[in-house]
Amino acid sequence: MKLTVNSNNINANLILHWLSLLLICTLTACGGSDSNSDAEIADETQETVTTPNDNSGDDSNGSGADDEGADSTDGVLCDYANSTYNESESVYNTSNAEWSCEGGERLLEANGIPDHDVGTFPNANNPNMIFEQDISANFSLTPVETNTATVLGGPRGTLGYVLNGVKIDASTAGTCDDSGNNCSLVGNEGNWNIEALGQSNFNFGTDDNNAHVQPGGEYHYHGMPEGFIELQQGGNDKMTLIGWAADGFPIYARYGYSDANDASSELKAIQGSYQLVTTVSESRPSTEIYPLGTFAQDWEYIAGFGDLDECNGRVGVTPEFPNGIYHYYATDSYPYFQRCVKGEV
Repeated sequence: MKLTVNSNNINANLILHWLSLLLICTLTACGGSDSNSDAEIADETQETVTTPNDNSGDDSNGSGADDEGADSTDGVLCDYANSTYNESESVYNTSNAEWSCEGGERLLEANGIPDHDVGTFPNANNPNMIFEQDISANFSLTPVETNTATVLGGPRGTLGYVLNGVKIDASTAGTCDDSGNNCSLVGNEGNWNIEALGQSNFNFGTDDNNAHVQPGGEYHYHGMPEGFIELQQGGNDKMTLIGWAADGFPIYARYGYSDANDASSELKAIQGSYQLVTTVSESRPSTEIYPLGTFAQDWEYIAGFGDLDECNGRVGVTPEFPNGIYHYYATDSYPYFQRCVKGEV
């Protein structure tokens, strides 16, 4: 819980309140901790304090939509646990993932092993083997939407996890310099960031789940986790919750309501709001060699172009949150998975 007191908001009534407390303390020689006074100041200044819903009555799913800026996800998939032996040739290991909710946080303990069929690793374009990871993560049960987009991924921090405990990391460390003559799929040293999906110039060795393996053995998703969605029986007849973002908001796969605020509206494939740039930078490597879409910088966000905001999210109702909540989507269109989060992290 974060409590902030802004001195600019203190009004005349509060000043009188302080003076009365001072007079009482003078008469009674009070002293000791300031904790009670701090709580009173917070009440007087009417600062927003986010607290978990009690999830009673019709709000058992904990949407918290009636509290402006506050949503509770407590009670939704708080007991999700899976232990599945994966017989894929590249795995031969047990996928373990356990989610729980306590102390205002959603907790994940997992080993990063996927629970569905995977491609062959190592392969000609990805030389890494899948190894167990020691994953321990926590997310707020009362995520707070902001007006700020916080870019995550790679060294900036994890964007989120699919329910099976596999990491989401949509970007790559591959780059090219301005000439386009010096490109590398590792190192992240050039000015132009290579995309893993949606281009044919560079092959990152991704499998049918739009995933591959980092040098440390961490299998991770760059786009739609098809194998996991199939295990969840996801399809065009329902919204499928597949994971949680770093800010605590839920992530859905591919389909959402055509009217974001109407659960009775038809489901449709949700589209991102990015399109290829119309003005190409003079410093960009030649489009004759590297067509538009090769680099992350080839895409620009256009509000209203698709269904989602710059972080591939929107506010709306979902099966788990019938009163509405901010939520993200994995999409078939760029950026495939969110590259940023809109909640506090």
